[in-house]
Amino acid sequence: MLKAQVHSPQASPQTLVAPAVLTKQFIHGLNGRVILPRHQHCLMTARKSCKAAARLGFVPGNIRAIASATNNTTTTSTVKAVVTVTPPTAGALYELGINRGLDDIADLMGKTLLLEFVSSELDLARGQEKPTIKSFAHKTEQKDNEVKYECEFKVGDEFGEVGAVLVENEHHKEMFLRDIVLDGLPGGPVTISCSSWVCSKFDNPRKRVFFINKSYLPSGTPDGLKRLREDELKALRGNGQGERKTYERIYDYDVYNDVGDPDSSPDKKRPVLGGKNFPYPRRCRTGRPRCKTDPKSELRSLTIYVPRDEAFSEVKNLTFSTKTVYSVLHALVPSLESAIIDTDIPFPYFTAIAELFNEGVTLPHLPTKGFSDLLPRLVKAIEDTTENVLRFETPETMLRDSFFWFRDDEFGRQTLAGINPYTIQLVTEWPMKSKLDPSVYGPPDSAISTEIVEREIKGFMTVDEAIKQKKLFVLDYHDLLLPYVSKVRQLEGTTLYGSRTLFFLTPDGTLRPVAIELTRPPMDGKPQWKEVFTPTSDATGCWLWRLAKAHVLAHDSGVHQVVSHWLRTHCCTEPYIIAANRQLSVLHPIYKLLHPHFRYTMEINALARGYLINADGIIESCFSPGKYSIELSSVAYDQLWQFDLQALPNDLINRGLAVEDPSAPHGLKLAIEDYPFANDGLLIWDSLKEWVTDYVNHYYQDSSLVQSDQELQAWWAEVRKIGHGDKRDAAGWPELNTTDDLIQIVTTIMWVTSGHHAAVNFGQYHYGGYFPNRPTIARTKIPLEDPTEPELKEFMSKPEASLLKCFPSQMQATKVMAILDVLSNHSPDEEYLGENAEPAWKEDPIINAAFERFNGRLKEIEGIIDARNQDMKLKNRNGAGVMPYELLKPFSKSGVTGQGVPYSISI
Repeated sequence: MLKAQVHSPQASPQTLVAPAVLTKQFIHGLNGRVILPRHQHCLMTARKSCKAAARLGFVPGNIRAIASATNNTTTTSTVKAVVTVTPPTAGALYELGINRGLDDIADLMGKTLLLEFVSSELDLARGQEKPTIKSFAHKTEQKDNEVKYECEFKVGDEFGEVGAVLVENEHHKEMFLRDIVLDGLPGGPVTISCSSWVCSKFDNPRKRVFFINKSYLPSGTPDGLKRLREDELKALRGNGQGERKTYERIYDYDVYNDVGDPDSSPDKKRPVLGGKNFPYPRRCRTGRPRCKTDPKSELRSLTIYVPRDEAFSEVKNLTFSTKTVYSVLHALVPSLESAIIDTDIPFPYFTAIAELFNEGVTLPHLPTKGFSDLLPRLVKAIEDTTENVLRFETPETMLRDSFFWFRDDEFGRQTLAGINPYTIQLVTEWPMKSKLDPSVYGPPDSAISTEIVEREIKGFMTVDEAIKQKKLFVLDYHDLLLPYVSKVRQLEGTTLYGSRTLFFLTPDGTLRPVAIELTRPPMDGKPQWKEVFTPTSDATGCWLWRLAKAHVLAHDSGVHQVVSHWLRTHCCTEPYIIAANRQLSVLHPIYKLLHPHFRYTMEINALARGYLINADGIIESCFSPGKYSIELSSVAYDQLWQFDLQALPNDLINRGLAVEDPSAPHGLKLAIEDYPFANDGLLIWDSLKEWVTDYVNHYYQDSSLVQSDQELQAWWAEVRKIGHGDKRDAAGWPELNTTDDLIQIVTTIMWVTSGHHAAVNFGQYHYGGYFPNRPTIARTKIPLEDPTEPELKEFMSKPEASLLKCFPSQMQATKVMAILDVLSNHSPDEEYLGENAEPAWKEDPIINAAFERFNGRLKEIEGIIDARNQDMKLKNRNGAGVMPYELLKPFSKSGVTGQGVPYSISI
């Protein structure tokens, strides 16, 4: 039977302790009450018992359970329940107010938490749920960050196995339950891992349900838990009405209509992302009121609702990275804005950029209390003064080679081993052509000609031979950016082109930049303008090449941030999370498998909507293409995103970087053998898929079980039809009919949240901390485009000044550097891929063994990556001053390390 398979009688004792699990366990009854017995007779018995318990004068240390039904012929056991609670950080008003006094009285009276045991079994005589057993818990111990509550139950042997515990919080303040330990059961001690908030009954009278740490398919759910399982999911879906409150745990969908702020300024109005005009994934619904000046937009607020257990835990909130993000956004950035009066001023010379790492920037009006502790890498006090200085840590790349950013070979290497290895693609047609309407955007043929390429590759081969032998690759941002050139050029202090950058694969396996094409569409009565730049030795051509590279790097930085990073990981993952919580019970094995990969993502996404991708936020003010950045991600979603291509092997094949080859490692033959991201990423991908395969095949012995699993089918249907509903009829959605389908779908999601996100996130400061290597915006046009006499004169006399003016301003650069430092940081409580097993995995010896194999394989990958970085033949990851590729090393210490693959998108 499935039930026997899911929890075997040979399983180890049920002592299961692990962080952050089983966090979605509300059930709702009529009129806000939990109703367990189905008949009024049972309900009245349960209520009378509860009232009787309330009338008793409970004395700590002498608490006994009240059974809702008695049977004098059965034997009873005394079961002790110990609840471990992490107390919340209470505000001063609460500490001094009447509610604190009432809560202290509740503790003294031993009536802090009301617990109820729920049987897994039905009453066979009546075919109904068995009455619950209730007891009040009293406080027994308090340490620094831990409070324990205890109570005792008298459990008759007719009660059967405890399947869940209901909890009611009698305090006026919410509590964070870490776990509940039951001692005295026939099978030995049982630990129910909660890691969840329980709100006050005065906020919400519905009781929380915490199931034991076991996995059940819907068809294998114990009869006594089936209704609880169904009711819990109904409660989590909500009714789609009203503004959500902070303590609620409702998962629902909405469009991205809260990025703009039209009520504060007409210039901050932004289009709604989600719908026919701007297709987009859905976000979590908050229910906030609409703006007065634009009813389509949601009113912004200081705090943004996410379901309570999706918010950062108390522990997470007190760690370095979370507090630092908030501190940078709310204290450091405003201080910078007051320190740098002229927001458009460029750096006067390159040595001034280097001073950011040595002398720093003095910050006025910086709150000093506790601030420096939160920003140890950034803010340092000057000796014998009261001033604070923003002094950046020198990026690892600069420490290894201060001229790394200047070299063309490094430019090529970073397309394969930098922080945006997702856009390089094989050239398959020649000449390259635009697919845009030529009547609007001008002639479609690229200006990069055969003659230019063959001149630059200096007789290696003809272009036809290079195409045939897969030697030409391109960063093609032409069609994506060209429609926005006219719009962006109306913004102050920036410009834009469509661009193509061509690379040639040399015999030593490195990419050599061959040509850059910049294009301006017909606009302002002028025809299309396009120019090709090549690396050259003459002074004028050399500086024009550097300016062209600055533009391309700004394009790459913008696409990296809003497409490869935000859209493809953060944004597209949120619908998977919402659908999972609405349709997959916490008891479902696939929910338990995915849960570690979803932790904290909704909270970090809400923070991004509030401060990073919002109107005039960090992305809009500091990255190309300005206020159209997030709108551009909608265009990329519409034109480029499809689910099956998020799987790493499919992505590589789609970009022409690999072909299927059963005889090759991972079943793929790479077009570029020394492609660090692909080589290391495929190690992670294969390990994930092996782990998922073992897991899925354990619970689904044949495909019929996949097809008949109503929760699983509802989840996948909701992901496609609602969460990604704007692309519901697009290509790339696999059917969910077989175990292989399920393995591929789940592995793809797990890869996106772990390997994909790690590859594009945790190296941001290493490669973008010295911003000339990756300028986030290009502010001035190329001097050859409709040149004025002053522009040409300045360029010819002081080309370095022209390049510095093109780079981000001092304000833009320092704000971005501070943000990149924070976003590249691993918090001390980071949970790395394969590092900690979920409690339910430990419960089953087969699953636990599979997880141990997964963990062992990831440790092996660490050694493989280290060995690759020592191989002198691999020039894209080894050489004098070359940064080794470690972004996909599975584990890391805390801090900005440039390595480590967390389970989830948590920063």
